[in-house]
Amino acid sequence: MAISLIVFDMDDVLCRYDVGARLAALEAAAGVAAATIEAAIWRSDYFAKADSGLWSAAECLAEFSRRIGAPLSRAQWVATRRVAMTPFPDMLDLVAGLKRAGRAVALLSNNDLLAKETLGEIFPGLPDLFAPHAHVSAEFGLQKPDPAIFRALCARLGVAPAEAVFVDDLAENVAGARAAGLSAHVFAGRAGLAAALGL
Repeated sequence: MAISLIVFDMDDVLCRYDVGARLAALEAAAGVAAATIEAAIWRSDYFAKADSGLWSAAECLAEFSRRIGAPLSRAQWVATRRVAMTPFPDMLDLVAGLKRAGRAVALLSNNDLLAKETLGEIFPGLPDLFAPHAHVSAEFGLQKPDPAIFRALCARLGVAPAEAVFVDDLAENVAGARAAGLSAHVFAGRAGLAAALGL
């Protein structure tokens, strides 16, 4: 069956995501030690709950602030997320080229509704590049690598799983996509992906 949809992860596929840079920025913004923030957020169930859609965008920000023990404004959250992201121009060009060639593309990132709401601020241009299909896991109440999220995305877009290919830097997420019936590629750079897609 021919591939009619190419689905991309965001962090470490379309941009480099530097957790250390984000923690340093959060420490400066909130006045809380980076190690304390890391323990409260990264070594807790925060992302599991937020990225599964348990909280609204406003609730995500409130819970983030509560857990780190300091109020964080929406603008501060955006700034500290954005500083951790360095876009990969070659990958953005690849996606744009696929669209120009008439290929359907979509974004599927494990992220919360606050990231969805602010996507154009944390990664300028990305929502437009993937419009109208820039999605985060919280929209589906699921997370990668659960095969159900890939089936749900395909159902929403009206594409059979066998007609879609998924690109992610994490092997477990690729395995989840394959279990759902999609083709999938473990991302390790543009050249390898272009070869896999026959570009």
